Amino acid sequence: MVGLDPDPGRRMALAWASDAADRRRLPLLLVLAQNLPTPGYRPTGGRPSWEEWNEALHATGDRLMRDAVAFVESRHPRVRVSGLLAEGHPAWVLREQAQHAKEVVLGSWHLSALQELFTSAAVTLPLIAHAPCPVVVVPESEHVTQQRPYFVVGVDGSAHSAAAVDLAFEEAALRGAVLRVLYVWHPPRLGVLDEGTAIRECRRLLSETVAGRTAAHPEVELHHEVVRGHPVQILTKASEHALGLFVGTRGHGGFTGMLLGSVSQGVLHHARCPVITVPHAHEQKPIVD
Repeated sequence: MVGLDPDPGRRMALAWASDAADRRRLPLLLVLAQNLPTPGYRPTGGRPSWEEWNEALHATGDRLMRDAVAFVESRHPRVRVSGLLAEGHPAWVLREQAQHAKEVVLGSWHLSALQELFTSAAVTLPLIAHAPCPVVVVPESEHVTQQRPYFVVGVDGSAHSAAAVDLAFEEAALRGAVLRVLYVWHPPRLGVLDEGTAIRECRRLLSETVAGRTAAHPEVELHHEVVRGHPVQILTKASEHALGLFVGTRGHGGFTGMLLGSVSQGVLHHARCPVITVPHAHEQKPIVD
C-alpha cells in the first residue's frame, strides 16, 4: 500500500511501492486521504461554500488517482493496482488500511522534529507507531546509491531489531544486494568499568541476531560489525548511499503512540535513503489478499 501525495510531482514513494509490488508479485493499493473541509459561510440563495470546496476537492482527488494508477500501469503492467479515495486525516485512514497490508510506503520531505510531531498534516510518526506492518519512508530528494548495492540494518539485540534483520535479509535477496548489519555501541556518559567486556557483549548479541539467517538466504553477502558512537549518526552515515536502512520499532509511546524510540525518530529525520521501520513480529498480523 502507498499513501499518495497530493502533489503530482512527488512520485518517489509511488515508484518504490510499484517496484516492490512487482518484485513480490503482490497487488498494490493506492490511498489518497483528504481531510474534510471546514464548513464556511452560506451565501444568500446559494449552497454552502464548503460544499463547493468539497466537490472541487473530490474532483482533484479523482484526477490525481487516475494519473497515479496510469503511472503504475506504465511502469509495471503486470502489477494489479487499485485506488482508494478516502475522507479523513491521512494518519487515521492509512492506519486503518494498513491492517491487512504487507507493507506501507510514504513519502518524506525531512520535516523538523517539531513539524513532524505537531503539524496537522504529519502522518509518519503516528502511522509507524500503530501500523502492524513495516512502513517505508521514501525521501523525495534524489538519492544516489552505490555499486555494489547494499542495505543497512541497525540492531540492538532486541526482538524488534531481529524482526528488522529478517526483513532486511529478505529484501537483500530480492534485490541482489549486500547486507550490512551494525550494532552501534553508545558509551554511557559516566563511562564503563570495562569497555572491552562491553564490546564483547555487543559482538555476542550481534552474532546471535544474525545466527541462522545466512542459511535461509545463502545468496546474501553479509557484513556485520560493532561500531562505537551515536546510533543515529553512525546509521545515517553508513546508509548514505544505501538502497535502504532497516530499523526496528518499539511501537506505542507516551502521546498516543507518537513517541517512538529515539533512534527510529533520529534516522527518519536525518537519513537520505529510504527508511524501513519494522515492528516486532508478534505485532504483525497475517496478510489477507
